[in-house]
Amino acid sequence: MQQTGRGGAAEEATVDVKFTDLTNALIACKVPEDLFTEGRLKASFEALFRSFDPEVQFQYFKSFRRVRISFSDALAAAEARLRLHKTDFSGKEMRLYFAQSVHIGSPRLEPPKPDKQFLISPPASPPVGWAQSQDAMPVVNYDLLCAISKLGPGDKYELQTATPTTPSVVVHVCDDERGVNSAPDDSDQDDQPRPLRQKIVQTRRPDFTPGAEQ
Repeated sequence: MQQTGRGGAAEEATVDVKFTDLTNALIACKVPEDLFTEGRLKASFEALFRSFDPEVQFQYFKSFRRVRISFSDALAAAEARLRLHKTDFSGKEMRLYFAQSVHIGSPRLEPPKPDKQFLISPPASPPVGWAQSQDAMPVVNYDLLCAISKLGPGDKYELQTATPTTPSVVVHVCDDERGVNSAPDDSDQDDQPRPLRQKIVQTRRPDFTPGAEQ
């Protein structure tokens, strides 16, 4: 649809408008600051737009120096914008723009989906498909147990071979000086002193040489 209108002095404008793409609201920018405080100036401002639609509504935003003008249909809003855009009002050039419509899908603000709600401590409820993990079985070194079971008194078993920077790990079995079958009776334990057990000699740490590879 093609319309021709005049704004300000003798300025003529030709605009192609599709009313199906327009909204029924305008945003007035760069309005005078006195518009928000003086009733006479506010009544004069509203009279400009009531000539296009008697049921027009106004919302004043003083912090932004803007006014939202809502019409009953998009045709009235387009005609008001065409005729009043960049016109002089109380010494200020008034700018009119169509308000952008935002579609949010629902008239109410819905809460976010609880996709990660189970991360809250303590969790309100586990997510779908969640299952308690089972504790892992303890690791038992059967080779070490078998080697130790074959050792006799005084024998040793090397777990880890020494390197230039780490010592070896060796398991020693204590000697029993009394022998396997030489344990005294219960009646003799109080009279005879017990033999001292063999002390396990601690493995000496190798000397550190600066030239050794780390």
